Amino acid sequence: MKKLLEVSHLHKKYHNLNTEITALEDINFSVYENDFISIVGPSGCGKSTLLSILSGLTKQSEGEISIKKGYRIAYMLQDHSLLPFRTILENCLLGLELTGQLNDKSKQYVLYLIKTYGLEPFINQYPSNLSGGMKQRCALIRTLATKPDILLLDEATSALDYQSSIKINDDIYNIIKNEGKTAIMVTHDISQAISMSNRVIVLSKRPAIVKNEYSLEWNCNDLPSINREKSNFSKYYNQIWSDLDEQI
Repeated sequence: MKKLLEVSHLHKKYHNLNTEITALEDINFSVYENDFISIVGPSGCGKSTLLSILSGLTKQSEGEISIKKGYRIAYMLQDHSLLPFRTILENCLLGLELTGQLNDKSKQYVLYLIKTYGLEPFINQYPSNLSGGMKQRCALIRTLATKPDILLLDEATSALDYQSSIKINDDIYNIIKNEGKTAIMVTHDISQAISMSNRVIVLSKRPAIVKNEYSLEWNCNDLPSINREKSNFSKYYNQIWSDLDEQI
């Protein structure tokens, strides 16, 4: 497998006038092509901080992040952040506009994504006319428009109800796999992490270390909703829950 990203001895410390808080301590893991990795851990342990560091929005205190030359990362935030005064097409094109990559070829790719993933009937509608799941699909297309190699997903379905979340998990997984992307997702939902991922990294409470890493034996062609019904799903769930329960 081709290694795309290496995180080595990563530390993150925050300082104020009186104290130093260590959020992340000696984090190490590798990311390979077509991985779908989920990161879980107790609330406040630094999961989103880790994504911010990987995206370049936050600087680590120590350690190295090595990405394969020529490969790019894109960050899909927890909130879909669609602009209410722009149409679905205009929202999907926003990233290309901001990075100066909008041209006929890149617009055609966005139109292909919109058509392929079921948003064509809403292309001239505004976000207020879309369901929560469709808004997340639009946000994902906007993220894919710049053709990143690695996607960072922060609590991608946390704003949705349970039934909608399961459906959009299938949508997100299907789109990412069809487009041949690698993904790293932060989530508080153990079931989501297990059903969507080929690997789950469990962080400890703060200061966070990698407490455990699980390789999940799924068929990559099966959707997350199918994985939830498999016999070994409960085994994985109990193992990861045990890791987290020890930290409460």
